[in-house]
Amino acid sequence: MDLIFLLKAAILGVVEGLTEFLPVSSTGHLVIFSNLINFYRHSNKEFVDMFNMVIQLGAILAVVVLYKDRIINTIVNLFPSEKTKFTECGLYFWGMIVISCVPAALVGIPFDDIIQYYFFNPVTVACALFFGGIWMIIAENKLRSNKTTSLYEITITPKQAITIGLFQVLSIIPGVSRSASTIIGGWSAGLTTVAAAEYSFFLAIPIMFGQAILNVLDARANLTSNEWAALGVGFVVSFIVAILVIGSFLDFLKKKPMRYFAIYRMIFAFLVLGYGLLFPFV
Repeated sequence: MDLIFLLKAAILGVVEGLTEFLPVSSTGHLVIFSNLINFYRHSNKEFVDMFNMVIQLGAILAVVVLYKDRIINTIVNLFPSEKTKFTECGLYFWGMIVISCVPAALVGIPFDDIIQYYFFNPVTVACALFFGGIWMIIAENKLRSNKTTSLYEITITPKQAITIGLFQVLSIIPGVSRSASTIIGGWSAGLTTVAAAEYSFFLAIPIMFGQAILNVLDARANLTSNEWAALGVGFVVSFIVAILVIGSFLDFLKKKPMRYFAIYRMIFAFLVLGYGLLFPFV
């Protein structure tokens, strides 16, 4: 068993758990840190790209655990009844999630290999982080509401769902951030920051489960025991860290502006590009 390989997998799990729900692009951070810790030395690029995708499922599982009561309620009340209106039943809620997932699926599924080949590199990520940070500041100044209404207190409309889904398409480029794009999409659709962030959490469940399962099924026959172990370590660590991060992130959004994350993105982008000039990436 390659212990260094597993240690690096754990480091990437921490990175994933910390960044999955923050508007800083977890995929972008994984691409960068995979290069910084030379994770590619222990396996091939195809495995590393798959690893970075699959461990995101650990962070998404944290959403399932923390919001289990809401998820169970949507299943128990899947269909409308005398006590439950159609817009309050689980079928309607998950229907809105599906609507929001469609645009990204239409673009991401057929072009996944092309996107990974051309965009999954530190330079592209750094550029997306920087310009995405500028976009966040502009969008927040123009669109953000000062209210802190949660997703539990509102009903997402089909128009809002498709608007958020169209914005989510931008997150296919690593470095843009799914969280950032869906929150900005939520602002554009009239949602508060907290409601948009929570909707983003639920939106990640079918997308990440689908991507992770497809990646594992595609690569499972070629994985070594070391690679399976690394996947397990990264998955578990990302789950634990994400559990700790989600609540703090929502508390932050109720009190502080998103521009703090935008500033971080731009500074981090400059550091990455500067490092790349001194020590060329793989």
